[in-house]
Amino acid sequence: MKNKGILFVMSGPSGTGKGTICAKLLENKENDVFLSVSSTTREIRKDEIDGVTYNYTTVDKFKNMIDNGEMLEYAVYSGNYYGTPKKAVENILDEGRNVLLEIEPQGALKVKAIFPEAVLMFIVPPSMKELKKRLAERGRETDEQIKERLEAARWEFEQARKYNYIFVNDSLDECVSEIEETMRGKVQAKSLVDKLLTEQYL
Repeated sequence: MKNKGILFVMSGPSGTGKGTICAKLLENKENDVFLSVSSTTREIRKDEIDGVTYNYTTVDKFKNMIDNGEMLEYAVYSGNYYGTPKKAVENILDEGRNVLLEIEPQGALKVKAIFPEAVLMFIVPPSMKELKKRLAERGRETDEQIKERLEAARWEFEQARKYNYIFVNDSLDECVSEIEETMRGKVQAKSLVDKLLTEQYL
């Protein structure tokens, strides 16, 4: 009988580089991890691919999946639904493969309740100042939207203490390397809970 795979869950405020980190983890085949594609009701952006970036769907179809118990978790963020189809994750884990979810803290904590053995990883920026800079540089949000994201980030940082590991994305390569080592059980990421309680983040 095959051993079940490990479920890794990654979260962090918008602008911390979660998507880039996940891409790096998937590029390295030694990590033996499969990214579960979430479903969302938000509009597809020009650089995104349906079924790869997200599974894009309508609000009605998403609500039907919720009613039918097909979602492992879901959350409403900036007026859009985001969620993880349950069956796809369970099938991959049963095959003995590791699964990586990139989801919001609300969803991550729901997953932890269903899969207590799930490994929760939280990504933080070097500082709030750096986070604001990154959000501004990517040019996707208005000043008001950036302000809203920074406010949301403070709440997300408070949830970080409920995660198994916390990583600082200052140097991308170093951050990815530390996550890879942790996923393989070779080292444990340094806890930054005390740091998260300081004004630097909250």
